[in-house]
Amino acid sequence: MKLLLLSTLFGVLCYSDAEKEGNACINANAKYCGECIQAGAKCGWCKDPNFLKQGETVSARCDELQSLMKRGCDAAMIENPHGEQKILKNKPEDITQIQPQKLSLTLRSGEPQSFDLKFKRAEDYPIDLYYLMDLSYSMKDDLENVKNLGTSLMLEMSKITSDFRIGFGSFVEKTVMPYISTTPAKLLNPCTGDQNCTSPFSYKNVLKLTSDGKKFNTLVGQQHISGNLDSPEGGFDAIMQVAVCGEQIGWRNVTRLLVFSTDAGFHFAGDGKLGGIVLPNDGKCHLENNVYTMSHYYDYPSIAHLVQKLSDNNIQTIFAVTEEFQPVYQELKNLIPKSAVGTLSANSSNVINLIIDAYNSLSSEVILENSKLPEGVTIAYTSRCKNGVVSQGESGRKCSNISIGDEVRTGMWRGPPSWRQPCCIKPLGFTEEVVITLNFICECECHKEGIKNSPLCHFGNGTYECGACKCNEGRVGRQCECSSNDVATEDMDRTCRKDNDTDICSNNGDCVCGTCECKKRDNPEERYSGQYCECDNFNCDRSGNKLCGGHGRCECRVCICDPMWTGSACDCSLDNRTCMATNKQICNGRGICECGTCKCTDHKFQGPTCETCPTCPGVCTEQKECVQCRAFGTGEKKDTCERDCSYFNLIKVKDRDKLPQPSGSSYPVMHCKERDANDCWFYYTYALPKHWCVSDCPAGPDIIPIVAGVVAGIVLIGLALLLIWKLLMIIHDRREFAKFEKEKMNAKWDTVSGTSPINRFQNPNYGRKASVS
Repeated sequence: MKLLLLSTLFGVLCYSDAEKEGNACINANAKYCGECIQAGAKCGWCKDPNFLKQGETVSARCDELQSLMKRGCDAAMIENPHGEQKILKNKPEDITQIQPQKLSLTLRSGEPQSFDLKFKRAEDYPIDLYYLMDLSYSMKDDLENVKNLGTSLMLEMSKITSDFRIGFGSFVEKTVMPYISTTPAKLLNPCTGDQNCTSPFSYKNVLKLTSDGKKFNTLVGQQHISGNLDSPEGGFDAIMQVAVCGEQIGWRNVTRLLVFSTDAGFHFAGDGKLGGIVLPNDGKCHLENNVYTMSHYYDYPSIAHLVQKLSDNNIQTIFAVTEEFQPVYQELKNLIPKSAVGTLSANSSNVINLIIDAYNSLSSEVILENSKLPEGVTIAYTSRCKNGVVSQGESGRKCSNISIGDEVRTGMWRGPPSWRQPCCIKPLGFTEEVVITLNFICECECHKEGIKNSPLCHFGNGTYECGACKCNEGRVGRQCECSSNDVATEDMDRTCRKDNDTDICSNNGDCVCGTCECKKRDNPEERYSGQYCECDNFNCDRSGNKLCGGHGRCECRVCICDPMWTGSACDCSLDNRTCMATNKQICNGRGICECGTCKCTDHKFQGPTCETCPTCPGVCTEQKECVQCRAFGTGEKKDTCERDCSYFNLIKVKDRDKLPQPSGSSYPVMHCKERDANDCWFYYTYALPKHWCVSDCPAGPDIIPIVAGVVAGIVLIGLALLLIWKLLMIIHDRREFAKFEKEKMNAKWDTVSGTSPINRFQNPNYGRKASVS
């Protein structure tokens, strides 16, 4: 079986919280190159001595690479180190199952590293199997079948490996009340009436791992059943001793299998209190003469404790239990990696097939694990299994049903700079592993060229490296010109606080030698200013998503407005031309002009200049005379029309359909209907600054066309009636003639030939004589 794993390693080093909002390089406020490159993989340090401009602090040398080049730093003067990897040990496949065995990774914060890891299951790989059996009274018939297990199992396992060893151990229960009866008779023979029942015990290592199957059969054949009072057994005590007593059990650095056979449940941590045992299990070996001697002193181990010890010792567990307790041990299997559950027959007759099937299931499954990591260090796995399927099991660490050539991709790391111990990655249940030594880049290359006590750093008060001064302890400042003892005093800090505020330099700068040095912004047009860095030019009010409405400039968080503009965001215009009504009055004399917009004080009027009054009954009447004189040259103002009625434009239309309608009009519309002196109606639409007008005055009647029309109508009607009468008569005559012709055709005359028209009639009694009797 062969498994190929491709692992990817990501390092976030030195500062696990380096990622912050915005530009992490600028936010780091780095004082030297090492601090800068630790801020993130995108950060670089410009070591050009002439890079900084007047007023810029040392931290301005740290920025994203593209930004540094835009600001004038040559690419060759930017420190931007990269991580690397080196394989330290890589034995060939015929010697080891995993490649490589040891490598070194040099990581930089936020920069990923990747490496290939190949795992190949060796053919004929050695196997150690330890059979741990429950010898309580209910397992009496099972013991008979296990007595011949050694040679039979050796024969079956020889089909898998030529190097197989088997061992045997047994368990019952803690030797204290209430788990067993402590009366003298019961301590000698807990099984009433059975002379072959042995004294109760917690755990015995009967046979150390051996390749001698006959010896297994002989020693197991000498074992006797014991007994206890309660149903759950003390199997967890036995599992713990088997896991941690490697020398006594005889575990080799090979595949390790533990078969746990029982027909009952189990006690776990906390149950020992029933017997007055409160000390937690210490997870250490306590075998004397192959017998567990501290069962009365230490509590049962917890499930988590067992998981840790089984994993640390690369032991894969097979639970061979009866069908009744299958659900319980299935739940336990879900908590213990690399474990399997098989159904044991009532007398353990199927134990060999159960072990073989469970082993095949375990060997076809690979789960990656890593050693315990310090706080702040994590590894995340992404595994590609058979046919490139991405694994979803065990957080991406598990692949099942693996076959030759399957691949697994894995890994993401985060670590603090103080971590220098190696880490191990290995498939769970196997002893071989990959040892990874991690090194972290926390200094720049130019650090090695630093000049200690350089005269460039204020009379030798620092080391000149990477184009800047790295001050000695007790000195601060761009050129180490200040004493940190002075700067750190309360008096010096007070000079950097405005009005005894608690924030130094308003949290927008650093206090250097009692003076605030303001921070720089990503946008060079944005800046902090002021004695305490309390001012800036980018936090003023906005209008229309524009700073100061686009009509002013921001100074110390206050808008200084351009002429003719006012307001906190310079969004209020002082120009009142937009408020001028057609009568040359501001807001028609019925409102006030604020920020170039009329606010009507007379609520009856509305519109942009307070000239529209939809509810005023006299509006139409007020405009009537001017409309008359402008449209028709009539009315009372016909002589003074040019003087009194020139303030609006008049448009005449031919019919009322041409008058503007309220919908679709961009101005208020008022429809008016008035009657003139000639009793004619005229209609007009009042919509400043224009009027639309149409006349609806009827003209006098024309008599001649009317008379001619009436006469012509009478004549035409008479002619129409005559034509209709004539048509009806023709139709009637035709119908009568047709009827006559039909009757004529239907007439018939009777004719008789050769027959006399005279009819003869004769009395039948004529000529007879009368007789009287």
